[in-house]
Amino acid sequence: MPKTIKEINDKIKKGKAVVVTAEEIIDIVGKKGIKKTAAEVDVVTTGTFGPMCSSGAYFNIGHTKPRIKIGGGTCYINDVPCYTGFAAVDILIGATAIKNDDPKNTVFPGTFKYGGGHVIEDLVAGKSVKLTATTYGTDCYPRKNLETWITLKDMNEAVLFNPRNCYQNYNVAVNLSDKVIYTYMGRLQPRLGNANYSSAGQLSPLLNDPKYLTTGIGTRIFLGGGEGYVVWQGTQHNPSVKRGKNGVPLMPAGTLAVMGDLKHMSSEWLRGASFAGYGSTLTVGIGIPIPIINEEMVKYTSVKDEDIFAQIVDYSKAYPQIIPGSLGEVNYAQLKSGQITIKGKQVRTGGISSFSRARKIAHLLKEKILSKSFYLTEPVAPIPSVDSGISFKLLNEKPVKQKQ
Repeated sequence: MPKTIKEINDKIKKGKAVVVTAEEIIDIVGKKGIKKTAAEVDVVTTGTFGPMCSSGAYFNIGHTKPRIKIGGGTCYINDVPCYTGFAAVDILIGATAIKNDDPKNTVFPGTFKYGGGHVIEDLVAGKSVKLTATTYGTDCYPRKNLETWITLKDMNEAVLFNPRNCYQNYNVAVNLSDKVIYTYMGRLQPRLGNANYSSAGQLSPLLNDPKYLTTGIGTRIFLGGGEGYVVWQGTQHNPSVKRGKNGVPLMPAGTLAVMGDLKHMSSEWLRGASFAGYGSTLTVGIGIPIPIINEEMVKYTSVKDEDIFAQIVDYSKAYPQIIPGSLGEVNYAQLKSGQITIKGKQVRTGGISSFSRARKIAHLLKEKILSKSFYLTEPVAPIPSVDSGISFKLLNEKPVKQKQ
């Protein structure tokens, strides 16, 4: 019998819900089969913990005396630039923002020791950060300069808002050139010296709900150690890619835009990161509960690493020049074994996301649900799915004509 999310929440409230992780359900299905598992299990928890560049936070820092209009001026937190184009004291910081005096890649490879992701980590860790602002005065906002120390507790609002998280599958990055290259997938050794990947595989949220049947706008999630919500499809959401018979995409596909109250998050699950030769970012922990509303969801959530395939892509030329095709595909069981074969060569593999921490998130979310401190939400709207016709587009560059 199909179940509703309301019925599942009622079972959670009564302490009768059966909650398992995306790893645990694989064994359950193996022993009991799809039909019996669908009747017995109510929720499957997932997890992922990895670098997610399209992340950031916005703040309302409160009004000064006299008032200041930072909007239209400049603002820095720990010397990292913020965006000020919203209003008087609303500012935004992005995970990849870096200090103006950072040498970047002038001495290659740059180290990018401190950026927006590190600012967010410092704030959720309870540290004081230095905020400086310079702007123009107005009759109603006469102050022109501000320099102060501020903590997360001092702010009226502090919201984590990430336009593109939880990538559904991703490339395996390699380097065919004769030199070391530095990418957002880490350092890649020449002549197929290594292969880096970034996914929790069978624990990854959208690989357990490949067609977004239960994950939509309004879904409550574990986000950065606190709670958050799916608020839209993520940027570069690309559900129309080729998929396997199990519905799992064979290349980068869906993404989620997520947000939550930064004041209730933890530096254990939001960590600033530096990628040599590339830049700074934020490592984000996300867990999504998947309600087992029918047998179809059991089939999807019991997906195994050996049934999830990713494309092997050359990041020395094919990726930067957008040359289609791949060097082959490989499953996540092979990737996690530590070695794969590419062009007849044995190549060592490494994950830039943490499987062990993804597993911990899935278990934490399971415990929250069983302790009745986390309930499921019914999505108010779906995110575009496989048959939506939506696909990721490249920029159609048009020449700019010079004025005569």
